[in-house]
Amino acid sequence: MKFVTVRDFRIRPGSVWDSLEKNKEVVITSNGKPIALLTGVSDVALDDALMALRRAKAELAVSRMRKAAIQKGLSKFTTKEIETEITATRKMRK
Repeated sequence: MKFVTVRDFRIRPGSVWDSLEKNKEVVITSNGKPIALLTGVSDVALDDALMALRRAKAELAVSRMRKAAIQKGLSKFTTKEIETEITATRKMRK
């Protein structure tokens, strides 16, 4: 996988597109930290690629939430305790 700085991307976009063709993925970095991922797609597969990316991001978010719940001891809540929390939160929002 190729890493390219935001500055290089701005100054030499042609070389980034060349890298994308060769490597299939390019990570854009800012101050040494990844901020974006460029991935090659075709017009035929665009919808499928977007759906797969969104599904992967959702699965990653759920996985992180589960890990956080386990670390905080929230995974031991009973269904009744969960319903009580939901009801209390809904009442506070009104």
